[in-house]
Amino acid sequence: MYLIEIYKSVQGESSHAGRPCIFVRLAGCNLRCSWCDSEYTFNGGHKLSEEQILTEIEKLAPVRLIEFTGGEPLLQERELVPLMQRLLVLGYELMMETSGERPLDRVPPAVHKIVDVKCPASGESGSFRASNLEFLTQRDEVKFVIANREDYEFARDFIRRHALEARVGSVLLSPAFHKLPSTARSTENCLLDPRELVEWMLADGLEARLSLQIHKFIWEPQKKGV
Repeated sequence: MYLIEIYKSVQGESSHAGRPCIFVRLAGCNLRCSWCDSEYTFNGGHKLSEEQILTEIEKLAPVRLIEFTGGEPLLQERELVPLMQRLLVLGYELMMETSGERPLDRVPPAVHKIVDVKCPASGESGSFRASNLEFLTQRDEVKFVIANREDYEFARDFIRRHALEARVGSVLLSPAFHKLPSTARSTENCLLDPRELVEWMLADGLEARLSLQIHKFIWEPQKKGV
């Protein structure tokens, strides 16, 4: 498998935010979102065998929560799925962040999936594979990165049309960040003021969770490996 980095930090998003977590960041992505903060994953990476990855993970013990992210981790599905199965047998708790553009049918059901459905401002709206909805459960979460009102209305209508509140464990709305943020650890780096997003959610009675990338408030927002 081609990896960018493996490191230990705290989970910055989702319903697991704040928990110690090992991040396995895979190389490669087939989407080009306008606000992407991980463009350094698009190319390169270093090749590691399954055994080498397991060794690196074991060095970061005793943390037992692992997130596979990228890039798009499912571009390496053939190698990733067996690794996930092995880690589950070893008693690890697994998460995976994906765009939902790649099929989810082979992902082990025990893996906590965070599916990032792309909104219009990303430039990749329409990339979500609708058939993936049948593979989402109460264990999983769907995330929308919101840059403006159009994005919010897209997310709101998608949530209601597919009854996501009943289908998945959490629906996340996350304000997009500037691609070139300042060193300030504050909401001034958000493309959309979180307060404005909350006001829209409350006005619509939307059953969703505001998700702030807390690692960008703990460390400088452009810092990698955290």
